[in-house]
Amino acid sequence: MRLGVLDVGSNTVHLLVVDAHHGAHPWPAHSEKVVLRLAEQIGPDGALTEAGADGLVKAVGMAKAAATGLATDDLIAFATSAVRDATNAADVLARVRDETGVRLAVLSGADEARMTFLAVRRWFGWSAGRLLVLDIGGGSLEIAAGIDEDPDVAVSLPLGAGRLTRERLRVDPASAAPPSAEAVDKLREYVDGRLDKVVDQMTEVGWGRAVATSKTFRTLARLAGAAPSGAGLWARRSLTRAGLRQVIGFIRHIPPAQLMELEGVSAGRAHQLLAGAVVAEAVMRRLDLDSLDICPWALREGVILRRLDQLEPI
Repeated sequence: MRLGVLDVGSNTVHLLVVDAHHGAHPWPAHSEKVVLRLAEQIGPDGALTEAGADGLVKAVGMAKAAATGLATDDLIAFATSAVRDATNAADVLARVRDETGVRLAVLSGADEARMTFLAVRRWFGWSAGRLLVLDIGGGSLEIAAGIDEDPDVAVSLPLGAGRLTRERLRVDPASAAPPSAEAVDKLREYVDGRLDKVVDQMTEVGWGRAVATSKTFRTLARLAGAAPSGAGLWARRSLTRAGLRQVIGFIRHIPPAQLMELEGVSAGRAHQLLAGAVVAEAVMRRLDLDSLDICPWALREGVILRRLDQLEPI
């Protein structure tokens, strides 16, 4: 069957279409995304702005039209932290449904962590043993650990790269100056404080292999010397703590407007990279991780795999 997955995230609205069947590897047939930065369009009252809602409705409508044109058998649409945390989420979801016909399911942070964990487990297989999975998104940080396909512990913290950039570093994407050393130090202290409880939880569960997923970690790994995307999906990639510290050492002195010029850094996320790097370093340090394996599968693939698991084998 042909499945469409519409992921309304904190940074982008991403449509992924795959061809798959029960028990098979899902093969991408089409991918398109629109950069909306919904996490940065939350007003002082905590509500998604009218402009943000307008952009979301337009992007979802375009994605639905594309999915229909590609003859998808099913379209799974979901939203994560930016919509989940908005005080007017119910109104926004109703408007999307009424104007596009698409019903967006809102995933909890814990469900995000579980779905991502499933994708990583399937990618590396049972031989990977007990896994620890980290995922830094635009609005939240997900951490999960366990031995099965469903993790023993799955938590979500409001430590997304976009959220922290907006609330803590207050970085303008077009800024000609990097954040001050004081602002970065305060951000590190804040992140450390939010990690205290989770460190104890994860240490109790334990793990044998630590893995990271999603755009922030992939970008940091690339800057630290990992293979480029052109090397293919199967190329082994990792991020060491020493390499990450070197990356932070130079990107913290580069203005956001210039970060996008670095190889592997997307223009839409360049200004969020430093905040994401601070979170990554804090998690690796607090959990005493010397290295992370980078997994190309993440939340979208986890949602696809869960949907395929619901199909009856032929």
